[in-house]
Amino acid sequence: MAVSQELWGGETRKAVDNFPVSGEPVPVAVIRWLGRIKGAAARVNADLGLLDSELAERIAAAADEVAHGRHDEQFPVDVFQTGSGTSSNMNANEVIASLAGEGAHPNDHVNMGQSSNDVFPSAVHLAALAESTDRLVPALERLADSLAAKADELSGVVKAGRTHLMDAVPVTLGQEFSGYATQIRQGRHRVEAALPRVAQIPLGGTATGTGLNTHPEFAARVRDKLVEATGKLAEAPADPFEAQGNRDALVELSGALKVVAVSLTKIANDLALMGSGPRAGLAELMLPELQKGSSIMPGKVNPVIPEVVVQVAAQVIGNDTAITVGGMQGQFELNVRIPVMARNLLQSIHLLGSASLLLAEKCVDGVEANVAVTTRHAESTLAMATALNPYIGYDRASEIVREAAASGRALREVAREKGVDEETLDRALDLRAMARGNAG
Repeated sequence: MAVSQELWGGETRKAVDNFPVSGEPVPVAVIRWLGRIKGAAARVNADLGLLDSELAERIAAAADEVAHGRHDEQFPVDVFQTGSGTSSNMNANEVIASLAGEGAHPNDHVNMGQSSNDVFPSAVHLAALAESTDRLVPALERLADSLAAKADELSGVVKAGRTHLMDAVPVTLGQEFSGYATQIRQGRHRVEAALPRVAQIPLGGTATGTGLNTHPEFAARVRDKLVEATGKLAEAPADPFEAQGNRDALVELSGALKVVAVSLTKIANDLALMGSGPRAGLAELMLPELQKGSSIMPGKVNPVIPEVVVQVAAQVIGNDTAITVGGMQGQFELNVRIPVMARNLLQSIHLLGSASLLLAEKCVDGVEANVAVTTRHAESTLAMATALNPYIGYDRASEIVREAAASGRALREVAREKGVDEETLDRALDLRAMARGNAG
């Protein structure tokens, strides 16, 4: 990485030389939270009389610069590094000490009261919490609102239902979109339900969870300063050894993200299928036309946003697998797969947030119903015969369906020929009544 002036020291240089793996550094969100933690730590150590106040303020000011992203280029260590994140913690210590100036020591002062084993996972947890709260949750709510609005707009559009990709009894497009909106809202609730445990950070545990070399009030005071400065939760762990020895909360959050990815895949695939055509597909929806769909076929338009969403979902599901494996790799007092968990979790949060907004703004908001096609499909589905069951019985209705399918004739015509009276047909084969089911 080319930078105007290297602020790091020997430990960072060793890590850069030792880990030439991916060329991808630790996510900047983690680095910035390391800066926030170390700034708060310096101020708390000064308040506790453990660190000279003038030196502490220089360290805190330098850490604030890191927290605000002014030195992102000074963190070149590959994300595939030592599993505790020690190299990135040392990188932060060295950069902040260099910025703080004369007399600031990376370990003795910047890292006072801390260990990589408690500080780095704390930064990862807080980064995941903040990115989920500020980016993902609002994006999911925006998508849910878009789907709900479309459900209202299309509430009266009757179409053929489909199960097993085969014709089923009629539904409305509004009912389908209402289901999608609820899927996304449930996904948002799942994400939010995991965040209180993500907010429990191991800060203060130092090397093994015992808090060796840390003032008894250090962790609580640092958490208070972080909450005051950022408005984000930073809470004590339920047990210091649980918090130090595993990263289960990150696995839990990733699991919720995987569910969101599964929901998005179902919705995106449904939209693409309903928009397929325009002549040889289902053609029930008209998706927004965003760009040319072929370099050789004139006029072809593809469902590009649903395709992006499905690819994002695949990546998130893959990330979850790596996070799950990483979460299994805690031995005794420390999980040592934290950097890869951080990398994948934060990428998943970012991707899902971006994809959700894209799906809402560039697809769902502009979806239109092809009412002529949906009506034709609803009227032609032989599954309408289900509504005749209470009047003529399953076996007789099945006979009518077989005859209609074999002859290509309308269900109503065959039923009439088989002796079903017109009043019964009108009552039973009311498409909107069928779509209401037992609600009307």
